[in-house]
Amino acid sequence: MRRFGPTIFAEMSALAQRTGAVNLGQGFPDTDGPASLLADAAEAIRTGRNQYPPGTGAPELLTAVAEHQRRFHGVELDPDTQVLVTAGATEGVAAAVLALAEPGDEVVVLEPAYDSYAAVIALAGAVQRSVALLPPADGSGRFALDLQGLRAAFSPRTRLVLLNSPHNPTGTVLTREELSAVADLAAEHDAVVVTDEVYEHLVFDGARHVPLATLPGAAERTLTVSSAGKTFSVTGWKIGWVTGPAHLVAAVRTVKQFLTYSGGAPFQPAVARALGLGDGFYRDLAADLQRRRDLLREGLVAAGFAVGVPEGTYFAVADPRPLGFDDGTALCRALPELAGVVGVPVAAFCAPGGPAARAAQPLVRFTFCKSDAVLLEACERLQALRPR
Repeated sequence: MRRFGPTIFAEMSALAQRTGAVNLGQGFPDTDGPASLLADAAEAIRTGRNQYPPGTGAPELLTAVAEHQRRFHGVELDPDTQVLVTAGATEGVAAAVLALAEPGDEVVVLEPAYDSYAAVIALAGAVQRSVALLPPADGSGRFALDLQGLRAAFSPRTRLVLLNSPHNPTGTVLTREELSAVADLAAEHDAVVVTDEVYEHLVFDGARHVPLATLPGAAERTLTVSSAGKTFSVTGWKIGWVTGPAHLVAAVRTVKQFLTYSGGAPFQPAVARALGLGDGFYRDLAADLQRRRDLLREGLVAAGFAVGVPEGTYFAVADPRPLGFDDGTALCRALPELAGVVGVPVAAFCAPGGPAARAAQPLVRFTFCKSDAVLLEACERLQALRPR
């Protein structure tokens, strides 16, 4: 772990706190989740749900996750053997990689990638093989999966594929064609796919999130990870889950029990009830985030950035080269002084030297999961970057 220091999110959030800048770096909402969810958690605390829950998860949450997967994705699961509650999706991914990757095994990862992926691969002693999600040359379109690079990343040592869709930080929602290419190569190389789907309900403009496990023949080799944090705006609760074939879930459970064992006792029954909220909640959630996406994007474009249209997640990627900046990391460290705003450099999501890192070098990720007032203030401040 010598090459891993403090995360870029910690660095940028500390910079925002120190300078008083508007923090559009770290992806946490500035409003709480549904009132019913908060009330259910408070009631669980008052009524004694404060001791260790079962290591696999509270029974009602296991059942609710299974029902959620059936309701939204048509996936049938046995809650007793095919669902595991974890301390957020981060632990779910970590436990899966530690359970299934041996030293020297190779793990295929789409880059840019959430920073915990590289760290947990290193902890397992495995080897990361990166595949680039590449932006168009003008910085204003969709990041697309390099299918030729995807095939080249697989080898006889490939053990896992670590997938994320809807994708952080690019906002791409992988298409059925892109997902099918992953599924076919995983089957060809007898690899397991761990798919991080925490933004599954945060898709826009009619885009459709397709869980990899729903593709023909993919369910038998797919572990799906998700959580309550993004869907219900409770990122600090750290309630996640892993679903998939019973033997793979059992392997993850064996590792997870020695990481946290269990946690979030009063939050688990509250999340269980929230997963059953009506379709209107989920529609309104996506629609409101889409509106805020558009608000931020319009402000970034007005400030002079080139900006694509994110298909999902909390994030927009902005290219500052039209403003004369070609190093996103240097810009992010200077941005609080230049404009009173904090973003995150996309290069921090890439291993140095690869095609993804080269493409990401100038780019900055901003989050739009903030109130209108915060977004408008940030956009007004960013106008300071325009040449006078």
